[in-house]
Amino acid sequence: MTNLPYDAVLVLSFGGPEKPDDVIPFLENVLRGRNVPRERMLEVAEHYYHFGGKSPINDQNRALIEALKSELAAHDIALPIYWGNRNWYPLLPDTLKQMHADGHRNVLVFVTSIFSSYSGCRQYREDIQRALKELSLEEEMTLDKIRTFYNHPDFVETMADRVRDAISELPEDGSDQRKVLFTAHSIPSAMAVNCAYEKQLHESSRLISEAVGVEDWSLVYQSRSGPPQQPWLEPDVCDVIQEIADQKSARQVVVVPVGFVSDHMEVIYDLDDEAATLAEEVGIAMARAKTAGTHPKFVGMIRKLIEERLGITDEKEAIGKFGPSHDVCPIDCCKYEPRRPSPVQPTE
Repeated sequence: MTNLPYDAVLVLSFGGPEKPDDVIPFLENVLRGRNVPRERMLEVAEHYYHFGGKSPINDQNRALIEALKSELAAHDIALPIYWGNRNWYPLLPDTLKQMHADGHRNVLVFVTSIFSSYSGCRQYREDIQRALKELSLEEEMTLDKIRTFYNHPDFVETMADRVRDAISELPEDGSDQRKVLFTAHSIPSAMAVNCAYEKQLHESSRLISEAVGVEDWSLVYQSRSGPPQQPWLEPDVCDVIQEIADQKSARQVVVVPVGFVSDHMEVIYDLDDEAATLAEEVGIAMARAKTAGTHPKFVGMIRKLIEERLGITDEKEAIGKFGPSHDVCPIDCCKYEPRRPSPVQPTE
Protein backbone atom coordinates (compact mmCIF):
# COMPACT_ATOMS: atom_id res chain seq x y z
CA MET A 1 0.00 0.00 0.00
CA THR A 2 1.61 3.26 -1.14
CA ASN A 3 0.98 7.01 -0.88
CA LEU A 4 -0.05 6.84 2.76
CA PRO A 5 -0.08 10.02 4.89
CA TYR A 6 2.11 8.28 7.51
CA ASP A 7 5.28 6.28 7.05
CA ALA A 8 5.63 4.59 10.47
CA VAL A 9 3.81 3.76 13.70
CA LEU A 10 5.20 4.50 17.14
CA VAL A 11 3.96 2.60 20.20
CA LEU A 12 4.58 5.00 23.08
CA SER A 13 4.42 3.73 26.65
CA PHE A 14 5.45 4.46 30.23
CA GLY A 15 8.35 2.03 30.58
CA GLY A 16 9.49 -0.06 33.49
CA PRO A 17 12.59 -1.68 34.99
CA GLU A 18 13.85 -4.96 33.54
CA LYS A 19 16.01 -6.02 36.53
CA PRO A 20 16.62 -5.00 40.17
CA ASP A 21 19.48 -2.63 39.30
CA ASP A 22 17.08 -0.70 37.05
CA VAL A 23 14.49 0.03 39.73
CA ILE A 24 15.97 3.11 41.43
CA PRO A 25 17.22 4.76 38.19
CA PHE A 26 13.79 4.12 36.65
CA LEU A 27 11.97 5.73 39.58
CA GLU A 28 14.40 8.64 39.55
CA ASN A 29 13.41 9.19 35.91
CA VAL A 30 9.72 9.07 36.85
CA LEU A 31 10.19 11.56 39.68
CA ARG A 32 12.79 13.88 38.13
CA GLY A 33 11.87 17.50 38.81
CA ARG A 34 9.25 16.56 41.39
CA ASN A 35 9.54 17.16 45.11
CA VAL A 36 8.79 13.60 46.23
CA PRO A 37 10.44 12.40 49.46
CA ARG A 38 13.04 9.70 48.89
CA GLU A 39 11.35 7.45 51.43
CA ARG A 40 8.23 7.46 49.22
CA MET A 41 10.33 6.47 46.22
CA LEU A 42 11.92 3.63 48.20
CA GLU A 43 8.46 2.47 49.26
CA VAL A 44 7.38 2.24 45.62
CA ALA A 45 10.67 0.49 44.78
CA GLU A 46 9.70 -2.33 47.14
CA HIS A 47 6.70 -3.05 44.93
CA TYR A 48 9.09 -3.83 42.09
CA TYR A 49 11.53 -5.81 44.26
CA HIS A 50 8.55 -7.89 45.44
CA PHE A 51 8.37 -9.20 41.85
CA GLY A 52 12.09 -9.66 41.27
CA GLY A 53 12.80 -6.05 40.26
CA LYS A 54 11.17 -6.44 36.85
CA SER A 55 7.99 -4.82 35.64
CA PRO A 56 5.97 -6.91 33.19
CA ILE A 57 5.07 -3.87 31.11
CA ASN A 58 8.01 -4.10 28.70
CA ASP A 59 7.43 -7.75 27.79
CA GLN A 60 3.75 -6.99 27.31
CA ASN A 61 4.58 -4.10 25.00
CA ARG A 62 6.82 -6.42 22.99
CA ALA A 63 3.98 -8.91 22.70
CA LEU A 64 1.52 -6.19 21.66
CA ILE A 65 3.89 -4.88 18.99
CA GLU A 66 4.39 -8.37 17.55
CA ALA A 67 0.64 -8.93 17.46
CA LEU A 68 0.10 -5.55 15.80
CA LYS A 69 2.78 -6.27 13.19
CA SER A 70 0.93 -9.44 12.22
CA GLU A 71 -2.41 -7.62 12.20
CA LEU A 72 -1.14 -4.85 9.90
CA ALA A 73 0.53 -7.33 7.58
CA ALA A 74 -2.67 -9.38 7.35
CA HIS A 75 -4.48 -6.23 6.15
CA ASP A 76 -1.77 -5.11 3.73
CA ILE A 77 -0.70 -2.09 5.77
CA ALA A 78 3.03 -1.74 5.20
CA LEU A 79 4.06 0.48 8.09
CA PRO A 80 7.03 -0.33 10.35
CA ILE A 81 6.36 -0.22 14.09
CA TYR A 82 8.76 1.38 16.56
CA TRP A 83 8.62 1.49 20.35
CA GLY A 84 9.57 4.25 22.77
CA ASN A 85 9.01 4.88 26.49
CA ARG A 86 8.66 7.89 28.73
CA ASN A 87 10.76 6.62 31.62
CA TRP A 88 12.89 3.61 30.61
CA TYR A 89 14.60 2.04 27.66
CA PRO A 90 13.90 2.25 24.83
CA LEU A 91 13.57 5.93 25.68
CA LEU A 92 11.48 8.14 23.40
CA PRO A 93 14.32 10.46 22.22
CA ASP A 94 16.45 7.47 21.26
CA THR A 95 13.57 5.97 19.30
CA LEU A 96 12.82 9.22 17.48
CA LYS A 97 16.49 9.59 16.59
CA GLN A 98 16.45 6.09 15.10
CA MET A 99 13.21 6.71 13.23
CA HIS A 100 14.65 9.87 11.71
CA ALA A 101 17.82 8.03 10.71
CA ASP A 102 15.65 5.40 9.05
CA GLY A 103 13.98 8.09 6.96
CA HIS A 104 10.62 8.42 8.72
CA ARG A 105 9.08 11.86 8.89
CA ASN A 106 5.31 11.42 9.41
CA VAL A 107 4.53 9.15 12.32
CA LEU A 108 1.28 7.88 13.80
CA VAL A 109 1.48 7.36 17.58
CA PHE A 110 -0.42 4.77 19.61
CA VAL A 111 -0.15 5.60 23.32
CA THR A 112 -0.75 2.67 25.69
CA SER A 113 -3.21 4.71 27.74
CA ILE A 114 -6.96 4.48 27.33
CA PHE A 115 -8.53 7.47 29.07
CA SER A 116 -8.08 11.23 28.76
CA SER A 117 -6.08 12.96 31.49
CA TYR A 118 -2.91 14.96 31.85
CA SER A 119 -0.86 11.86 32.70
CA GLY A 120 -2.58 9.64 30.17
CA CYS A 121 -2.61 11.94 27.14
CA ARG A 122 -1.35 15.51 27.35
CA GLN A 123 1.90 14.59 29.11
CA TYR A 124 2.72 12.09 26.35
CA ARG A 125 2.15 14.80 23.74
CA GLU A 126 4.43 17.11 25.73
CA ASP A 127 7.03 14.34 25.87
CA ILE A 128 6.95 14.09 22.08
CA GLN A 129 7.41 17.82 21.57
CA ARG A 130 10.19 17.97 24.16
CA ALA A 131 12.04 15.08 22.51
CA LEU A 132 11.71 16.62 19.06
CA LYS A 133 13.06 19.90 20.40
CA GLU A 134 16.01 18.20 22.12
CA LEU A 135 16.87 16.50 18.83
CA SER A 136 16.24 19.67 16.76
CA LEU A 137 13.69 17.75 14.71
CA GLU A 138 10.61 19.96 15.20
CA GLU A 139 10.68 21.05 11.57
CA GLU A 140 11.52 17.63 10.16
CA MET A 141 9.19 15.19 11.89
CA THR A 142 5.45 15.20 12.56
CA LEU A 143 3.96 12.86 15.15
CA ASP A 144 0.17 12.57 15.49
CA LYS A 145 -1.50 10.71 18.34
CA ILE A 146 -4.29 8.22 17.67
CA ARG A 147 -7.62 9.14 19.27
CA THR A 148 -8.85 7.91 22.63
CA PHE A 149 -10.77 4.62 22.33
CA TYR A 150 -12.60 4.11 25.63
CA ASN A 151 -15.94 3.70 23.81
CA HIS A 152 -14.77 1.81 20.74
CA PRO A 153 -16.99 -1.28 20.35
CA ASP A 154 -13.96 -3.57 20.03
CA PHE A 155 -12.47 -2.30 23.30
CA VAL A 156 -15.82 -2.77 25.01
CA GLU A 157 -16.15 -6.32 23.68
CA THR A 158 -12.54 -7.10 24.61
CA MET A 159 -13.18 -6.13 28.20
CA ALA A 160 -16.57 -7.84 28.21
CA ASP A 161 -14.76 -11.06 27.26
CA ARG A 162 -12.31 -10.51 30.11
CA VAL A 163 -15.16 -10.01 32.58
CA ARG A 164 -16.97 -13.13 31.38
CA ASP A 165 -13.79 -15.15 31.80
CA ALA A 166 -13.30 -13.82 35.35
CA ILE A 167 -16.90 -14.58 36.30
CA SER A 168 -16.42 -18.15 35.08
CA GLU A 169 -13.71 -18.60 37.74
CA LEU A 170 -16.21 -18.05 40.57
CA PRO A 171 -18.71 -20.57 41.96
CA GLU A 172 -22.17 -20.38 40.39
CA ASP A 173 -23.86 -20.55 43.77
CA GLY A 174 -22.65 -17.05 44.63
CA SER A 175 -23.93 -15.32 41.51
CA ASP A 176 -26.86 -13.75 43.37
CA GLN A 177 -24.39 -11.92 45.64
CA ARG A 178 -21.72 -10.89 43.17
CA LYS A 179 -20.44 -7.34 42.60
CA VAL A 180 -18.24 -6.11 39.76
CA LEU A 181 -15.70 -3.40 40.56
CA PHE A 182 -14.20 -1.52 37.63
CA THR A 183 -10.92 0.03 38.73
CA ALA A 184 -8.52 2.60 37.33
CA HIS A 185 -5.48 4.51 38.55
CA SER A 186 -6.56 7.33 40.84
CA ILE A 187 -5.46 10.83 39.88
CA PRO A 188 -5.47 14.12 41.83
CA SER A 189 -8.90 15.74 41.92
CA ALA A 190 -7.31 18.93 40.55
CA MET A 191 -6.23 16.94 37.50
CA ALA A 192 -9.63 15.31 37.09
CA VAL A 193 -11.57 18.60 36.89
CA ASN A 194 -9.80 19.58 33.66
CA CYS A 195 -10.28 16.33 31.74
CA ALA A 196 -12.87 13.71 30.83
CA TYR A 197 -11.19 10.93 32.81
CA GLU A 198 -14.07 10.18 35.19
CA LYS A 199 -16.74 10.55 32.53
CA GLN A 200 -14.96 8.23 30.13
CA LEU A 201 -14.25 5.64 32.82
CA HIS A 202 -17.88 5.60 33.90
CA GLU A 203 -19.05 5.26 30.30
CA SER A 204 -16.65 2.39 29.55
CA SER A 205 -17.71 0.59 32.71
CA ARG A 206 -21.38 1.07 31.87
CA LEU A 207 -20.96 -0.20 28.31
CA ILE A 208 -18.96 -3.24 29.42
CA SER A 209 -21.50 -4.05 32.14
CA GLU A 210 -24.35 -3.87 29.64
CA ALA A 211 -22.47 -6.11 27.20
CA VAL A 212 -22.00 -8.74 29.92
CA GLY A 213 -25.43 -8.31 31.49
CA VAL A 214 -24.08 -7.12 34.84
CA GLU A 215 -26.30 -4.83 36.90
CA ASP A 216 -24.44 -4.58 40.21
CA TRP A 217 -21.25 -2.71 39.42
CA SER A 218 -19.23 0.26 40.68
CA LEU A 219 -16.30 2.38 39.52
CA VAL A 220 -13.45 2.49 42.03
CA TYR A 221 -9.83 3.62 42.02
CA GLN A 222 -6.43 2.31 43.05
CA SER A 223 -2.72 3.11 43.30
CA ARG A 224 -3.06 6.54 44.88
CA SER A 225 0.41 7.97 45.57
CA GLY A 226 -0.10 11.61 46.53
CA PRO A 227 0.24 13.20 49.99
CA PRO A 228 -2.70 12.74 52.38
CA GLN A 229 -3.65 16.41 52.25
CA GLN A 230 -4.11 16.33 48.45
CA PRO A 231 -7.56 15.12 47.31
CA TRP A 232 -7.48 12.21 44.84
CA LEU A 233 -10.31 10.33 43.14
CA GLU A 234 -12.08 7.85 45.40
CA PRO A 235 -13.24 5.34 46.58
CA ASP A 236 -10.23 3.06 46.80
CA VAL A 237 -10.74 -0.53 45.68
CA CYS A 238 -9.53 -1.98 48.97
CA ASP A 239 -11.78 0.33 50.98
CA VAL A 240 -14.74 -0.86 48.93
CA ILE A 241 -13.87 -4.54 49.39
CA GLN A 242 -13.66 -3.94 53.15
CA GLU A 243 -17.00 -2.10 53.08
CA ILE A 244 -18.64 -4.96 51.16
CA ALA A 245 -17.40 -7.37 53.81
CA ASP A 246 -18.53 -5.17 56.69
CA GLN A 247 -22.00 -4.71 55.21
CA LYS A 248 -22.22 -8.30 53.92
CA SER A 249 -23.53 -6.87 50.65
CA ALA A 250 -21.79 -9.45 48.42
CA ARG A 251 -20.02 -12.79 48.69
CA GLN A 252 -18.13 -12.49 45.40
CA VAL A 253 -16.24 -9.65 43.75
CA VAL A 254 -14.94 -9.39 40.19
CA VAL A 255 -12.24 -6.72 39.92
CA VAL A 256 -11.83 -5.32 36.40
CA PRO A 257 -8.75 -3.12 35.75
CA VAL A 258 -10.52 -1.22 32.99
CA GLY A 259 -8.09 1.70 33.29
CA PHE A 260 -5.04 -0.35 32.27
CA VAL A 261 -3.95 -1.69 28.88
CA SER A 262 -1.79 -4.46 30.32
CA ASP A 263 -1.21 -6.47 33.50
CA HIS A 264 1.70 -4.38 34.74
CA MET A 265 2.91 -3.38 38.19
CA GLU A 266 -0.12 -1.47 39.49
CA VAL A 267 -2.28 -4.40 38.47
CA ILE A 268 -0.20 -7.29 39.77
CA TYR A 269 0.79 -5.57 43.03
CA ASP A 270 -2.23 -3.47 43.97
CA LEU A 271 -4.84 -5.97 42.78
CA ASP A 272 -3.32 -9.46 42.60
CA ASP A 273 -1.44 -8.95 45.85
CA GLU A 274 -3.04 -6.30 48.10
CA ALA A 275 -6.69 -6.49 47.01
CA ALA A 276 -6.66 -10.28 46.67
CA THR A 277 -5.08 -10.69 50.11
CA LEU A 278 -7.68 -8.41 51.68
CA ALA A 279 -10.55 -10.26 49.96
CA GLU A 280 -9.28 -13.57 51.29
CA GLU A 281 -8.92 -12.15 54.80
CA VAL A 282 -12.49 -10.85 54.88
CA GLY A 283 -13.99 -13.97 53.31
CA ILE A 284 -14.92 -12.65 49.88
CA ALA A 285 -14.27 -14.74 46.77
CA MET A 286 -12.43 -12.52 44.27
CA ALA A 287 -11.60 -12.96 40.60
CA ARG A 288 -9.51 -10.42 38.71
CA ALA A 289 -10.29 -9.87 35.05
CA LYS A 290 -7.38 -9.67 32.63
CA THR A 291 -6.55 -6.41 30.90
CA ALA A 292 -6.90 -5.94 27.14
CA GLY A 293 -3.33 -7.09 26.43
CA THR A 294 -3.14 -8.88 23.07
CA HIS A 295 -6.80 -9.87 22.84
CA PRO A 296 -7.50 -10.23 19.08
CA LYS A 297 -10.34 -7.70 19.15
CA PHE A 298 -8.13 -5.17 20.91
CA VAL A 299 -5.30 -5.60 18.41
CA GLY A 300 -7.85 -5.37 15.60
CA MET A 301 -9.17 -2.15 17.12
CA ILE A 302 -5.70 -0.58 17.00
CA ARG A 303 -5.48 -1.53 13.34
CA LYS A 304 -8.88 0.07 12.69
CA LEU A 305 -7.77 3.27 14.44
CA ILE A 306 -4.69 3.32 12.23
CA GLU A 307 -6.87 2.81 9.15
CA GLU A 308 -8.95 5.83 10.17
CA ARG A 309 -5.91 8.09 10.15
CA LEU A 310 -4.58 6.57 6.94
CA GLY A 311 -7.85 7.41 5.19
CA ILE A 312 -8.52 3.76 4.40
CA THR A 313 -11.92 4.06 6.08
CA ASP A 314 -14.22 6.96 6.85
CA GLU A 315 -15.92 5.09 9.67
CA LYS A 316 -15.02 6.15 13.22
CA GLU A 317 -16.52 3.48 15.40
CA ALA A 318 -17.89 4.46 18.82
CA ILE A 319 -20.84 3.38 20.94
CA GLY A 320 -22.69 4.88 23.88
CA LYS A 321 -23.48 8.47 24.73
CA PHE A 322 -20.54 10.50 23.50
CA GLY A 323 -19.44 9.49 20.01
CA PRO A 324 -15.84 9.19 18.76
CA SER A 325 -13.15 11.28 20.44
CA HIS A 326 -11.30 14.01 18.57
CA ASP A 327 -8.22 13.22 16.47
CA VAL A 328 -6.53 16.51 17.38
CA CYS A 329 -6.65 17.58 21.02
CA PRO A 330 -7.87 21.14 21.75
CA ILE A 331 -5.15 23.47 22.95
CA ASP A 332 -6.47 23.50 26.54
CA CYS A 333 -7.28 19.79 26.68
CA CYS A 334 -6.31 18.01 29.96
CA LYS A 335 -4.31 20.94 31.33
CA TYR A 336 -2.84 20.43 34.79
CA GLU A 337 -0.30 22.22 36.92
CA PRO A 338 1.04 19.66 39.43
CA ARG A 339 1.11 20.75 43.06
CA ARG A 340 4.08 20.01 45.31
CA PRO A 341 4.91 17.42 46.38
CA SER A 342 3.95 15.83 43.09
CA PRO A 343 2.59 12.28 42.89
CA VAL A 344 4.07 9.32 41.13
CA GLN A 345 2.10 9.67 37.93
CA PRO A 346 -0.27 6.98 36.70
CA THR A 347 1.07 4.61 34.08
CA GLU A 348 -1.08 2.97 31.38
